[in-house]
Amino acid sequence: MRHSIIPLNSQTVGKCDFCESVDQNLVEPGVLAEWFTLLISIYEPDADGKLLVEWLKEDWELFSHTKMDTAHAKELLGEILDDGDIVRRNFSPSEKYKSEVLVRWETFRDELMYKNRYFLDEPLDTDRLKELLAHLPADDLPQLWYRARIRTGEKNYDIKDMGPPPNRLASHGRANPPGIPYLYVGSQPDTAASEVRPHTGEVACVAEFKITAPLRAVDLRNPRKLVSPFLLGDASAIGQLRADIPFLERLGEELTRPVLPQGAAIDYVPSQYLCEFIKKSGYDGVIYRSSVSDGMNLALFDPSKAEGGDVSLYKINRVSVDVQREQ
Repeated sequence: MRHSIIPLNSQTVGKCDFCESVDQNLVEPGVLAEWFTLLISIYEPDADGKLLVEWLKEDWELFSHTKMDTAHAKELLGEILDDGDIVRRNFSPSEKYKSEVLVRWETFRDELMYKNRYFLDEPLDTDRLKELLAHLPADDLPQLWYRARIRTGEKNYDIKDMGPPPNRLASHGRANPPGIPYLYVGSQPDTAASEVRPHTGEVACVAEFKITAPLRAVDLRNPRKLVSPFLLGDASAIGQLRADIPFLERLGEELTRPVLPQGAAIDYVPSQYLCEFIKKSGYDGVIYRSSVSDGMNLALFDPSKAEGGDVSLYKINRVSVDVQREQ
């Protein structure tokens, strides 16, 4: 399980009997009873609800291994809880746990974009936002990242030309306000090249950037998978975290949604505010999904924490377009 209740309680490595994964930390199911008993206490019996394993998959992405079907998940949960009957009954989340932060964010976002920019009337619970961001640590980040620029002539870019622009030339970015340059890098060369929106036949100069020190970053790619109920020792805290996850997913969307260049000055304001808050909270950067590739991106608030390396050339062989007819 995430954030380590299994590694912390495991004394052996081998093949899991339920998902067939190999070289895994193993524990007897009953060892996990305390954590799962607390977790399922936020769900209440409901004949019109769903199985507990279905809720745990949907809410926390537990038992979500590709080879872990519902039957095996029920068997495992039954062994963990030492109760073969409870896993066959239907439940629903308790009505005690509700969240208003998503609605407040939408109101706050609207004011930030269209009404007031610096002195806002609609409050945002920044204390709760800071608590929630602490559930999304970016672990096991690669040291090597990539940044691309499209070559405009026959001359290749040197590494000195591959970093962020000077302050006066830094325009609106997904994470940075104008005049405050961040270093945007991708996890793979094709990720970096995709982010500069190339055309077929163009040549991209792709620079390597090595992270020179451990980073403290927030990972907004998949909050539902990353947050762990097992870090909380109180049922009400777990229930409230479950209610607030859609808000974290919405923040991830702010950094991923495609934005047209002509609307960037306004449309980027919410994600810029979010990243400024993350920076003010003591983080070095934010990880987010790429909207144009399968990789991930890092917005590094202090570019000096990355060291430039080699620059390679990549020819853009094909650009894919996916269209949908508007109704």
